[in-house]
Amino acid sequence: MLDGWIVNRSYRGMSAEQRLADRRERLMTAAYTLYAKPGFAATTIERLCSEARISNRAFYECFGGREELLQALHDRCVEESLAHVTKALQEAPDTLDGRVQAGIRAYVEFATADWRRARIMHLEVRRSGDVLTASRQRAVESFARLVEEASADFPVGTAPSRRLVALGAIGALQELLIEWLLSEEPPELDELVDVATHIFRRSLGGT
Repeated sequence: MLDGWIVNRSYRGMSAEQRLADRRERLMTAAYTLYAKPGFAATTIERLCSEARISNRAFYECFGGREELLQALHDRCVEESLAHVTKALQEAPDTLDGRVQAGIRAYVEFATADWRRARIMHLEVRRSGDVLTASRQRAVESFARLVEEASADFPVGTAPSRRLVALGAIGALQELLIEWLLSEEPPELDELVDVATHIFRRSLGGT
């Protein structure tokens, strides 16, 4: 009975569950900046805890390690991006070209609206080695399904597989965003959107 009271008591108006959620969110916020720059490999648990203003012990009450925190952060970025693109596709003109243009612009503008999101989704996801391999694969598959669904009512030229076409076009978009992130003279966003839209249209059989 006493142990249960200790676990569930409130502290400064917050329950144990609320404190845990608050610490997790503070760590996510700290990682959002630090994992973007200086990057996952250069960010220690000590630095994360210092930024989040929690103890090292509290860190392990929230996450099993830096890798688990990175995965949670990447998954959140992907979920938010998918929701943003899905909404844009729902509001797009009912043509292949209309959907392609709306989806690409929505993704590019959302990804680049915050440099931290763009770096985590397109640089750290690769630089982290095997840490995000499964997460990255799930993300690519989710976006590929979105492309397949958005183009399902339209023929895909002579391509043998709508899924492979979607995967190829997504890969091209990722490389364009990496160019935007790393280039000394990054392309204008409108140019990036135009090029990505052209690649998707041609791949999917649009004009």
